[in-house]
Amino acid sequence: MISLKTEEDLVLYRKTGKIAGEILQRLIPEVKAGVSTYDIAKLAEKWIVEDYDAIASSIGQYDFKFALNSSINHVVCHGVPSKDEILKDGDIVNLDITVKKHDFIADTSRMYLVGECSDEAKRLCEVTRECLFKGIEQVKPGNTLGDIGFYVNRFATRNGYSIVKDYCGHGIGREMHEEPQVLHYGKKKKGLKLEKGMVFTIEPMVNQGTDKIEHLSDDWTVVTQDGKLSAQWEHTIAVTDTGYEILTLRDEER
Repeated sequence: MISLKTEEDLVLYRKTGKIAGEILQRLIPEVKAGVSTYDIAKLAEKWIVEDYDAIASSIGQYDFKFALNSSINHVVCHGVPSKDEILKDGDIVNLDITVKKHDFIADTSRMYLVGECSDEAKRLCEVTRECLFKGIEQVKPGNTLGDIGFYVNRFATRNGYSIVKDYCGHGIGREMHEEPQVLHYGKKKKGLKLEKGMVFTIEPMVNQGTDKIEHLSDDWTVVTQDGKLSAQWEHTIAVTDTGYEILTLRDEER
């Protein structure tokens, strides 16, 4: 059952999405060599609770203990912050955050480049960001989920990368995971038709090498099977009368 959001819902949802986007942008100067992912996660939690009077909704989700996931280099997703995980020059890191306020949850992530990164790492991050927006551009009533997946996957593969197929975007609202599932590969004009009021995430995970993944023994962290780099960007999107609205858009992107 897909929960369609009303105009009244979206008035509140925009406020929640703005908070999530602002947190990711405020973290930019904090993501630097010598800092632990634990300290970054604790800082994000402090801002969410104290500055925005909101809830770090990933805390307690399936017993997760942090306000964000931190996925470095070959970590595809669900990286667990740690005091022992210290960022170093040349790392790329995805920070994935969820915020709950006004009874709605916003979910968004961003890549960060630590110091001087290789040209290959920078290119992967930029192409992955483009993959996200190729998918977003397909969001409008009458188009399908297959349209989103097709254009995301085509852009990744044309640039020599692979799309992780084991994880996908998802409907979101009062619950973290709602219907529908949003695959990052597919066929044009196939799958569920989009309609006004749908809200979901698009969050492509793009690998430098194979799309195959492995799960580490912590039951959280997902890594590339071949040890090559992976990148991800994510936004929460609403389907409007004529197209889309990015509820978690950051000022840096406007």
